Amino acid sequence: MRVLGIEGTAWAASAALHDTERDETFIESDPYEPDSGGIHPREAAEHMSEAIPRVVETVLERAEATSGEQSPPIDAVAFSRGPGLGPCLRIVGTAARALAGALDVPLVGVNHMVAHLEIGRHESGFDSPVCLNASGANAHLLGYHNGRYRVLGETMDTGVGNAIDKFTRHVGWTHPGGPKVERAAADGEYIDLPYTVKGMDFSFSGIMSAAKQAADDGEAVEDICFSLQEHVFGMLTEVAERALSLTGTDELVLGGGVGQNRRLREMLASMCEERGAEFYAPDPRFLRDNAGMIAVLGAKMCAAGDTVPIDESAIDPNFRPDQVPVTWRGDAESVARAVDDDGAVRGAEATVEFHGERVVKRRVPKAYRHPELDARLRRERTVAEARLTSEARRAGVPTPLVRDVDVREATITFQRVGEADLAATLDADAVADVGRSLASLHRVGIVHGDPTTRNVRVGESRTFLIDFGLGFHTGHVEDHAMDLHVFEQSIEGTAADPDPLLEAFEAGYAETGGDDVLARLRTVESRGRYR
Repeated sequence: MRVLGIEGTAWAASAALHDTERDETFIESDPYEPDSGGIHPREAAEHMSEAIPRVVETVLERAEATSGEQSPPIDAVAFSRGPGLGPCLRIVGTAARALAGALDVPLVGVNHMVAHLEIGRHESGFDSPVCLNASGANAHLLGYHNGRYRVLGETMDTGVGNAIDKFTRHVGWTHPGGPKVERAAADGEYIDLPYTVKGMDFSFSGIMSAAKQAADDGEAVEDICFSLQEHVFGMLTEVAERALSLTGTDELVLGGGVGQNRRLREMLASMCEERGAEFYAPDPRFLRDNAGMIAVLGAKMCAAGDTVPIDESAIDPNFRPDQVPVTWRGDAESVARAVDDDGAVRGAEATVEFHGERVVKRRVPKAYRHPELDARLRRERTVAEARLTSEARRAGVPTPLVRDVDVREATITFQRVGEADLAATLDADAVADVGRSLASLHRVGIVHGDPTTRNVRVGESRTFLIDFGLGFHTGHVEDHAMDLHVFEQSIEGTAADPDPLLEAFEAGYAETGGDDVLARLRTVESRGRYR
């Protein structure tokens, strides 16, 4: 099968030819480069209207020259249906419809973000990996489960590339800012900046505000760029490790244009090596926005019969990856794997050893993180976990007793509680109990910060909350709602039948928790990128 793909979600006008028999992909791209500032939607659309016909013509000529006696020279046309800038997407959609109609071949509408994931899976040969998508307007973790790609974690404000571009515009640099930050960072030194991780979600607004303020205060721009990379990419690597720990998979792929950054790839490779996991980053031509990934996924979709009539092929600027029915994979496949609880357990940030009725948890140094940042996080989280675990217990929330704390060694000794993690024994009664516990926790002004199914232990008659390292004191309804959001994401990404569990969890919370928190949860859910 030979599929012509067309990409143009924001800045890259691109066309490609993918031959499934030869597994060869030819790509022709013409990127939009603004004279100043960031991407201007009107200028980007004008560029698309001029460049898309040129790149499509080049690829068509290639198809005709290599088609032999095949007529037409392609079997299908695939295009980026979204997410992206509406004016750009409309030009791409119009070109794809016209070409498919003229050649009388099937039309395939591709989700741009799923294409970033699938090109990594295609090139790596991995079975069912976690994917970290790090692109301009997006940053999220995806895993395949129950017939769709589930969002395990994502940015709660802006995409990673756009966040970096906001800083570079502030200091007067032109788009794209990422490569300029990478070059400047080579001569920089470490300074402290905010670091915001909430379960497997993350936020860039605070760190970007701090970076701009540091520039205004006279900090060397090289030092700010160095530290931006260490903090932002450290956050992305940490949440990727949390996703590997939650799902139990040992495969990670990287997607998106920011993935071209050498430091990010180094961090992810180091983390995976420490965990004994496999890591794959596609060739840079497949990381940046490109039509090759559109053509590759378009071929898989076309082979599965997943085509779209021209009159039903409207673009969708807010097309989320978890809205896509994954027709080209088997329903039985899943990123979720069984995790053995016996003996020593390696979590996302610590090793846990069971010694009879005691559990020893040690936050191990992370080779991928800058030593100063790593020491800061290990110290802060050890202190927070010991303090909040005890405070929660005194407030009536089931948690283990804290037996000993060694802040210098980032080690805590706990009472052993429960028989297994909730991830291994999901049922409605248990998740309802978690809802009640979080409601009790929130009533006394404590947020857990990372209440996933791996951070709940299940005993004979009830559940126990563990791992308060990301917790803090707050009475803010937004932070309480984020706790619920993190827990529900972990259910949706791993449970065979999540809906009854989510209903039971929210019912348990509603018994004593605030209606305002549940209402805010709906707002938090709607705030994800392109929802």
